[in-house]
Amino acid sequence: MNTTAARPAADAPLIHVVMVAYPDAHVLDITGPMEVLSGVKLFKDGGVGGYELTLVAADATPIRTTSGLSLVPDMTFDQARESGLPVDVLMIAGGHGTQAALKDQRLLEFVRWADGEAERVISICTGSFILAELGLLNGRRASTHWWWCPVMAKRYPQIALDADAIYVRDGKYWTSAGVTSGMDLALALVEADWGHDMALKVARYNVMYMMRPGGQAQFSAQLVAQQVDDGPINRTLQHILANLTDELSVTQLANFACMSERSFARKFKSETGQTPATYVEQARLQDARVRLEQSDDTIDLIALKSGFGAAERMRRAFHKHLGVTVREYRERFRPVRVRSAEA
Repeated sequence: MNTTAARPAADAPLIHVVMVAYPDAHVLDITGPMEVLSGVKLFKDGGVGGYELTLVAADATPIRTTSGLSLVPDMTFDQARESGLPVDVLMIAGGHGTQAALKDQRLLEFVRWADGEAERVISICTGSFILAELGLLNGRRASTHWWWCPVMAKRYPQIALDADAIYVRDGKYWTSAGVTSGMDLALALVEADWGHDMALKVARYNVMYMMRPGGQAQFSAQLVAQQVDDGPINRTLQHILANLTDELSVTQLANFACMSERSFARKFKSETGQTPATYVEQARLQDARVRLEQSDDTIDLIALKSGFGAAERMRRAFHKHLGVTVREYRERFRPVRVRSAEA
C-alpha cells in the first residue's frame, strides 16, 4: 500500500492547517500540535511562512475542553465552507467528547467536505474515531489512544489497528496515539514539510524528543484487560497477568481459552488490538518496570520474576519498546532516596 502522501512544496509560503474542535475535546490535542506547528515561524526568515492555523467548530461560542479551559474558534464549520477556507492539512482533535461528536452531523459533514479538500488528514488521539466512523480508515493502518484500542478494534474491524504506534502514516491519513503523541506527529509533519533541520530546531525549542523512545503499548496491560468484555479473551488476559512466569505461548493460551489457535489469535487481535505475543511481552515488560522502580532485586532476578527468563531477553524487550537499556531505565525512573540533613 502506498504510504507516501502528496504534500505542499518545502518552499511554500504558507501551509493552511484547519483544526476541528468540539465540546470536551482534550485541550492538549488541540494546543499541543498547534504549538509545535507555530514554532516553524520562529525560524523562518522574517517570521514569514510556516503554517497558518485555524480552529473551527460547529458554533462560534467558546468550546469548553476536558480541562475546563475554553477555546474560542476562529470560525464555524459553515463559515469555513462558505468562505472557501483553504485546507491543506485537516486535523481532528480527540478527547472525552469524541463519542458525542460522532453523533454531530454538522461535524461529520464538515470533515467529509474537508477530507475532499485536504492533501493530508490527521487525527489526534481519539479523533481517529471520527475518521473511522466516516469509513475513511477502512483498509488502512491506524493508531489511537491505547485505552480506546480495544473499542476501536471491535467497532471498526476493517481498520488495521496498530496499538503500539505513537503515530501511523498511511497514504494521506496520519493518525496519532494518545494526547502528547499528537505533538510527536506534528513534529513529523514539520520534518516532512520543512526538513530535518527545521524539525530539530522546533523540537529543541519545545524541549521535545526528535523521536520519542518507546511505543504507547508500554502503559498498562491491566487497563487493556479491563477494556475487554467478559468472555474467553478477557479470562485469558487475566490468566496472562497472573501467570507471567508460565510459557504463555499461543498454543498454551488457545488451549486455556478452549479455542483453536487460528480462531484464538484472530479474536484476541480483534478485541485487544494486539497479537497474543505482543500483549504477553508488554505485560512482562510492565511487571519488570515496576520491579526496577520499586525493588533492589538484581536484573537477572527481575528477568526471572517477570517471566522473561533470561536477562538478555528482557534487555531486548526494553530496547525494542522503550529505547533504553535496563540499567538506564532503573537509573532514570527509580525514586531518589533523599538523605536527612544530619546525614
